[in-house]
Amino acid sequence: MSTALTGAPTALPYLPQQAAAEEAGAQAAHPDGGGPQRAAPERAGAGADARPARADAEAGSRARAAAEPDRLLHPDPAVAAEQAALEALLRCWTRETGARPGPDGLLRIAVLGGAARLTVPVRHWSACGWHRFGAAVLTGASTAAEPVAAPATGPGSLAAEPGGPAPDGAPVDAVTAASLLAAAAADRPDPGRIADLAARVADSVTRTADILAHRREPADPAARPASPFLAAEQDLLLGHPLHPTPKSRDGLGPAQSAAYSPELRGSFRLHWYAVDRELLAAGSALTSTAEQLTESLLATPGLLPPGTAALPLHPWQARELALRPAVAALLADGRLHDLGPHGEPWYPTSSVRTVCRPGTPWMLKLSLGLRITNSRRENLRKELHRGLEVHRLLESGLGEEWRAAHPGFDIVRDPAWIGVDLPGAAGQDGPADPSGLDTVLRQQPFGPDQRALCVAGLVAEQPLGGEGPVRSRLGDLLRSLSARCGRPLRTVATEWFLRYLDAVVLPVLWLDGRAGIALEAHQQNSLVLLDTVGWPVGGRYRDNQGYYFRTSHADRLHARLPGLGEASDTFVADATADERFAYYLGINHVLGLIGALGSQRLADEQVLLAALRRFLAGPRAAATGSALPAHLLEAATLRCKANLLTRLNGLDELVGPVETQSVYVDIANPVAAA
Repeated sequence: MSTALTGAPTALPYLPQQAAAEEAGAQAAHPDGGGPQRAAPERAGAGADARPARADAEAGSRARAAAEPDRLLHPDPAVAAEQAALEALLRCWTRETGARPGPDGLLRIAVLGGAARLTVPVRHWSACGWHRFGAAVLTGASTAAEPVAAPATGPGSLAAEPGGPAPDGAPVDAVTAASLLAAAAADRPDPGRIADLAARVADSVTRTADILAHRREPADPAARPASPFLAAEQDLLLGHPLHPTPKSRDGLGPAQSAAYSPELRGSFRLHWYAVDRELLAAGSALTSTAEQLTESLLATPGLLPPGTAALPLHPWQARELALRPAVAALLADGRLHDLGPHGEPWYPTSSVRTVCRPGTPWMLKLSLGLRITNSRRENLRKELHRGLEVHRLLESGLGEEWRAAHPGFDIVRDPAWIGVDLPGAAGQDGPADPSGLDTVLRQQPFGPDQRALCVAGLVAEQPLGGEGPVRSRLGDLLRSLSARCGRPLRTVATEWFLRYLDAVVLPVLWLDGRAGIALEAHQQNSLVLLDTVGWPVGGRYRDNQGYYFRTSHADRLHARLPGLGEASDTFVADATADERFAYYLGINHVLGLIGALGSQRLADEQVLLAALRRFLAGPRAAATGSALPAHLLEAATLRCKANLLTRLNGLDELVGPVETQSVYVDIANPVAAA
């Protein structure tokens, strides 16, 4: 690594010579990392329509896109939030339908039964799906059989009387676009589901505007995050870039949002219950019991009544639980004791419900009945058992073997949990699940100065105003490395990506191929460890939901840990593991990283895709034994989670069989095409 820091060229082992030359030429022509935008051919049947009556509106739309600055950087946070929501919807649409822009750089989408269309200028077209768009315009609505109704209020709303038809050529806000796209996506549109999507988009836009307004203000020094880890957890300002409602949090009021939202740098005291031991449910894979661990976190001598255990809860959940009849009855008869809020503030991380406190060796994954994006976030018992199983499995010798091959990578353990056995519903065997009262104890292995950063927070756009391009934590890091090394930005970005593949991706492939454990390693579940100047040197995975034990490895896994999977329901058919692993690690994580680098003008996506091909075809990836490298190299299409269709089908991704929790579609494989 020392050669990179002194400015001497570092060998890029996976980068083809031709791609390297192209990369160097592109850097010379575009030293700011911008580079030319590649025009994409329009796919037949993708909603293109060349009727002359609409040509003027389209030409005007294209001219406006060329002249207007990036709307994500608009000084009004409400306008920037509208644009962010619109772009997320359009990224979902193009991914899930295969729609592409025409040679003129305009994306056209037929809506209202084909009588009208949305026309959107493309600012950046990404091979990996991380597109950027300008403002959308609706044409043909005045002649449609059922004119679209304009929202009465809101930034970017249609220029029409409230509730009236949208005029031809009017700009479209995110809520209207969501309604139009939802109706166009369904053979038989369901008005209830369309209305639900529109409401969640509106909620997401409002919350995003609040976040941007807050983060654009000068930061209070007292509110600055206490560690690099927490800072990255608070940086997902816009949320998932390929989700239609990335910041929807159904049921969270404005005052609650200020305290409970990581992006607003909120903090709060935990709410505590004391649980009679006859109701207590708990598990631990450690020498300490879960009850001992939570009592140490409460740290208030004499507060617990005799014969009880301390149960930490999210304050929003505590208020909601008191309204549930089963919990209210236990509180009334004294078997549950409401102790109220106690202790120092805790800070929500990127998932909202997992909280940390500097100086404490534990994080807490709390049950939270809010619907965040697609799902209500209450812990399920099988997930709690899974956390213990994974810890025991790694301690059986597997973790030692893994660290011998990849010493910089590990799993953030969930080795204990505590909760309450509530009576199950009529006809249900065993206690209620979820109870809403179960909490996970997660290890906090990061010191205050350790640079362990959530990958999603690292790559997230930070539209905090100013001149373009939109910045990100990763962009700032790469520019700093470029200046330190005295080397072009794109060259540094490419080397950083290659080191990342070795430090973070290769260990995950090893665990899949050698142990038969595929991780749901999307960007938010993944952490990258950086050295003191910013190069990737390791990684961590976190999540007690996202494990797939392959049935083809069942005998070997059971030999390591008898009874594995009986309580956690973690074994799946290899075909299911292949599909999910390819999506979470391949599409969401690695292609998402390439897309972020490209859309933020930090690197050329085609150069990075060529480098990824060399990595996947190389001996180190082959030695992992995972089937994913060959699949990414050879498959013409990949199975991809469709977040818009999942939302329109009303699916909760944490409920039901793993095979049917989400909608999956086929998308073109940019790795095979590179």
